[in-house]
Amino acid sequence: MANPETSKSTPNANSRELETRKFTLYHPVIFVLTFFSYAFFHMSRKTFSNVKTTISEEWTPSFHNATVCETKPDYIWNTRNMFSSPSDVEPYLGILDAAFMISYGVGLFISGIVGDRLNMRYVLVFGMCSTALTVFLFGCVLEWVHLYNKYLYVFLWIINGLLQSTGWPTVVAVMGNWFGKSSRGLVFGLWSACASVGNILGALMVSAVLDYGYQYAFLFTSAMLFAGGVINFFGLVTSPRELGLSVADEDARSTAAAGDREALLSVSEESDDDAQPSVKVSGDLRPTAISFCTALLLPGVILYSLSYAFLKLVNYSFFFWLPYYLANAYHWKETVADSISIWYDVGGIVGGTIGGFISDRFQRRAIVVIPMLGLAIPSLFIYGNSPANLTINSFLMSVAGFFIGGVANLISAAVAADLGNQGPIQGNTEALATVTGIIDGTGSLGAAIGQILVPVIQKALGWQAVFYLFMVCTFLTGVCIFPLFVREVKEICRNYHYSWYSGLRRRSRSPQEEQATWE
Repeated sequence: MANPETSKSTPNANSRELETRKFTLYHPVIFVLTFFSYAFFHMSRKTFSNVKTTISEEWTPSFHNATVCETKPDYIWNTRNMFSSPSDVEPYLGILDAAFMISYGVGLFISGIVGDRLNMRYVLVFGMCSTALTVFLFGCVLEWVHLYNKYLYVFLWIINGLLQSTGWPTVVAVMGNWFGKSSRGLVFGLWSACASVGNILGALMVSAVLDYGYQYAFLFTSAMLFAGGVINFFGLVTSPRELGLSVADEDARSTAAAGDREALLSVSEESDDDAQPSVKVSGDLRPTAISFCTALLLPGVILYSLSYAFLKLVNYSFFFWLPYYLANAYHWKETVADSISIWYDVGGIVGGTIGGFISDRFQRRAIVVIPMLGLAIPSLFIYGNSPANLTINSFLMSVAGFFIGGVANLISAAVAADLGNQGPIQGNTEALATVTGIIDGTGSLGAAIGQILVPVIQKALGWQAVFYLFMVCTFLTGVCIFPLFVREVKEICRNYHYSWYSGLRRRSRSPQEEQATWE
């Protein structure tokens, strides 16, 4: 019969002790790698948004008046005449943005399913490197060879959207594997700033090199994205299981499973000293990926997906059109508009982090999201009437970014990770990318509609009408989430008790009830 004292020092016992460690050196490494991976994706997208004014001038002929010497031969200097005037370029820019978002949204549904079935490191690396090559071809090669074709630009931007869709589901799934739910709001609120950081890096890089030609902005961003893919190929670990560690939120389940294994081993050894017990642990096997319909019907997925469609329309309209709006409405130089536009992303970073921290304290998300959306509507109205002052405009822009971008970061990251680790699929690491793809894919389809509406409404009714559209979409976002908000308020009310002699007191809850709150 085995000695219980000696069994404590076996490799299995040491392995279990290692598995229950909640934080390792790998956690900050994974945080940084996934953070900058998606930041580089967004940096490459932001490049196109920040050079729209310059591209509009490049794709239209150069007009001369009687006091300016006309350069000859004229056909050489005006071979880029895809449009008759810069105002005619606006609808085409909207078509490019819509084509990107539609292909990106469709690709997210596919990439989420693929990411749960293949090695996420390979999927992410392929997406980063192939996207870099597509952006390089779109922004640099076509300009260098002087090939200007409307249909070719649209085709390349559709391919770009499909390839970029591999990024978000995979990085969110990797983060969900490494970081547990109890701190997910704060961690994901801070981590989801990766998109805003990418926007800031893209804006600063464009403003630094735009005077030399817009193609150099595409060159630098695509080179950094490709380099990031190479680093991930050699350094990214998609799941703690690859290192013999437990997946986030799995410690309790691992402890229970370990106890069951000990009991089985003891019984087997007592019954037959010579027998070698063989126990297959289901937790060591790769979980089965869930279907698209199963993920769609999970509690809260449909409501949050619809809400994100309306919210991403607003958030990505700022992403695609903010520099152009600043240059067009206030007649600021494009490099100045690019530099000012980063304050929207700064507000989104702060809003997502604070919102995530507060939602961790409440252990609920909707109860934080609804008040932020309520304050977002007046902030949009005030910013839409901002004076032509750089300081005031930057401040009001950051306030709008705090509420709009902060909620968008919270839904796309923390909420998606929560929904992908709930109820019947809790602990299934092959479900998170699919759920994330559904939420972000639905949001991207909504954003695609916005990129068609913005230039049409602006040309017909002006920029003020565009901001009214944003306010309506923000209100509809709140309508979709409001049922979840009501449910969470009722849950909180049940957790507190009020009496005239003791005041407001929190009811005592068992550990099982605390766990059920998150599940």
